[in-house]
Amino acid sequence: MKKFKNSKKKFLYLISPNIINNNNFYQYLEQIFKTKKIFFFQLRLKKTPKKKILAIGKKIKKICSKYEVKFLINDDPFLAKKIDADGCHIGQKDIDIEKARKILKEKIIGVTCHNSKKLIKKAIQNKADYIAIGAFFSSKTKKTKFKANLSLLKYAKKITKIPIISIGGINFNNYKKLLLNKSNFLAISGYVWKNKKYKPREAIEKLL
Repeated sequence: MKKFKNSKKKFLYLISPNIINNNNFYQYLEQIFKTKKIFFFQLRLKKTPKKKILAIGKKIKKICSKYEVKFLINDDPFLAKKIDADGCHIGQKDIDIEKARKILKEKIIGVTCHNSKKLIKKAIQNKADYIAIGAFFSSKTKKTKFKANLSLLKYAKKITKIPIISIGGINFNNYKKLLLNKSNFLAISGYVWKNKKYKPREAIEKLL
C-alpha cells in the first residue's frame, strides 16, 4: 500500500501523552523520531480545548514532516483537515468512517476494533486504511474494557492485508510476542511517557 511504504523498519505507532503543556515535549519528540523507529504519531488530547490542539498540532506537523513520520489526529477529522495532518484515528463512538472519508478524502483513516471480529470485518468493508485491535495487555494509559488475544491477531491477518496495529499495555517485556505474530505496528504511549526508569528516547531504543 502506497500510504504505508517504507514501514518495514519503522514498527512503532506512538501516541501522545494525555496532556502537553511544556516545550520539553517537542524536544523529546525530535529525539524519539531520530531513532527511526516511529512510523505513526497520533495526537490524542481528550481534555484539551480545540484551539490549543490546533496550535500544538501545527508544531508537531512540522516535526513529523521533518522526520517522515505519519501524523494522525485522534477522533476529529475536521481538526485533522485544518492541521493538514496525514489522517485521523477514529474510535467506535466517534464519527463513522464514511463521513470521515468525505472530509479527509484520500488521507489515512484508522479504526479501533477492540477485540471484535465483527468490528474488524466492518472496518475492512468500510475501507479503513488500518485497524487497531486490543488491548493485548493491561494499560495504565487507558482503562481496558476489551481484552484481545493472539488468536484474534492471527484471524485479522488471515482476512485482510491492511496494516494491523496492536494496542494496550505494550512494553519492553511483551512487545516481541506481537511482532512474532505479525502485528504490523505496535501502539505505545505509557511505556514512553510514564516510564520511571528511562527517558522517552531511551525507552524507544530498548525496543529493537
